[in-house]
Amino acid sequence: MYVVKTLGFKKVIQFTGHHIVWIATWMTTVVLVYRYAKLSWLVVPWLPLSIVGTAVAFYLGFKNNSAYARMWEARKIWGAIVNSSRSWGMYVNSFISNQFATQALSPQQLHEIKKALIYRHIGWLYTLRQQLLVVTPWEHANQSGLVGKQGRMYRKTTGVGLVEEEHNQSTLDNFVSAEEQQRMSQYANPATQLINQQATELADLQQKGLTDHFRHVELQAILKDFYTQQGKCERIKKFPLPRQYNNMSLTFVGIFILLLPFGMISEFSKLGELGIWLSIPFGTLVSWVYIVMELVGEYSENPFQGMANDIPMLSLCRTIEIDLREMLGETDLPAPIEAKKGILM
Repeated sequence: MYVVKTLGFKKVIQFTGHHIVWIATWMTTVVLVYRYAKLSWLVVPWLPLSIVGTAVAFYLGFKNNSAYARMWEARKIWGAIVNSSRSWGMYVNSFISNQFATQALSPQQLHEIKKALIYRHIGWLYTLRQQLLVVTPWEHANQSGLVGKQGRMYRKTTGVGLVEEEHNQSTLDNFVSAEEQQRMSQYANPATQLINQQATELADLQQKGLTDHFRHVELQAILKDFYTQQGKCERIKKFPLPRQYNNMSLTFVGIFILLLPFGMISEFSKLGELGIWLSIPFGTLVSWVYIVMELVGEYSENPFQGMANDIPMLSLCRTIEIDLREMLGETDLPAPIEAKKGILM
């Protein structure tokens, strides 16, 4: 996620500059054909073209609103995960005790139980992030041709590529034992099984009297909330913005740009013989604005595809990790994730 105040003209051009080239080429070609081939019939009345442009703008607005809603919902989901994770640490730290135990444990033994529950939860966070970063068929990095090439390049240079490739696995090794990782790897959804393991551990603690019924219910309720938030993330990840809205908006923008120079010529020719040349820069500007609006929605609709516009899951995971380990009294903590190139991952 970009965290700089403004993207800057350079970044905007890096992202959209190649579109200006082909747009300007198309505008120039139409003007040259009109001017030197004397094809005066190559004009379109501005009124119907303006109606098309207005309709396309409304359509793009709907798509961008839908894309933003998906992104903002994803951020709210991870905000809920942060809050519930802190509650989990607080409850584990205070609810598990010898108060109702049939056989009292030493403070060190209690600490190890709490540490296992909290560490497994941190492992769940990183596992969930790793699962959400798996590329789906409709995301840019999984496309063919120029779109796929750019998508993979953006993912590497402005997304998860900013973090070492071994980060996910090395982080998980710190919180989940190798034996448990091996067992979880046999399941289709390891994150789900980690939460299920937490529930099993809680049931065992209740049997030993380390929690009473009320505390057990409260802890299980938080696990249920983690399942709820995980399911919401998976819904966004595995159900794309409907393809008919996504694809048709690009088609409509293409049609509008295709027709635009013919309408521009009809208007600027009223300024005189040299007026038609002004249709090139103005037509390029208008077309570029429409293309940028299309790209803003296009690169915002999938908030878990590992690019610069995504939810900063790694930063949130690290924040939760630090908070929970401080609850355990640990002091040898990792530093918070810092933005690189103005991007927080």
